[in-house]
Amino acid sequence: MRLNTQPNIAAPDDFYAELIAVHEGLSDDESAALNARLILLLANHVGDREALGEALKLARSGS
Repeated sequence: MRLNTQPNIAAPDDFYAELIAVHEGLSDDESAALNARLILLLANHVGDREALGEALKLARSGS
């Protein structure tokens, strides 16, 4: 497994609050578009196709 699924975010509660705040005032469609852009930005940052493939499978399975 190439994907790190262990807690790895500094100040995770702060990040979660920021994530929720960035969606404030957006419609459902705007929120979905923001999520899609965020996913693509982070996927580009990761860059590792095997890790990204694992992430897709895990996300699909709900794990």
